[in-house]
Amino acid sequence: MRDDLAALRPLLLASGLGLGVAAASEPGAEPAGPAEAAAAASMPEQRRREFLAGRRAARRALWAVGLDCGEIPRSGRLPVFAPGRAASISHSAGIAVAVARGADGELPLGCDLELRPLPRAAARLVLRADEEPLLAVWSVTALFSAKESAWKALAVTDGGLRDLRASSCGTNCVSAFAWIPRVPWGCGSCTSGRRASSAT
Repeated sequence: MRDDLAALRPLLLASGLGLGVAAASEPGAEPAGPAEAAAAASMPEQRRREFLAGRRAARRALWAVGLDCGEIPRSGRLPVFAPGRAASISHSAGIAVAVARGADGELPLGCDLELRPLPRAAARLVLRADEEPLLAVWSVTALFSAKESAWKALAVTDGGLRDLRASSCGTNCVSAFAWIPRVPWGCGSCTSGRRASSAT
């Protein structure tokens, strides 16, 4: 699984994005500072491991675009990055991924990882009626993951909500990444909705 995700690195780097991957089972997982330690302290063990794996994935994604990063505190459930750093974190079934952009990038970004398939019946919770024809091409899981990625990219920035109307190409173009087993999507600026060439 981690190798499959790592194979997407060149595609994302070509779009100016770094990819970080981490497993909750990695040995020696410790908080990077007091804010991470405080956030993790009250979590059940598995959630704590996933939380710390997400932070490691984010640091690895930032390193991939040439940026260092210490601890990553949070505001509510949202990660808070130091000025000049931006990343998005997701985890599923003990694996965490993150995408990050370079310091000069201004695009919002979002990522989602879904390793547990959603049942077809969940479509009514995920899709609007006019989106249901998409089920002829994509699974409910793929569509949920894409929407989750886009929501993070469009709605969450700098620890707060942004205007969802700012979603067209140009200065507000979006970088988002969704990955579901055997159905990777990748998009950088002005490529949203295009399937990655590595899709099988």
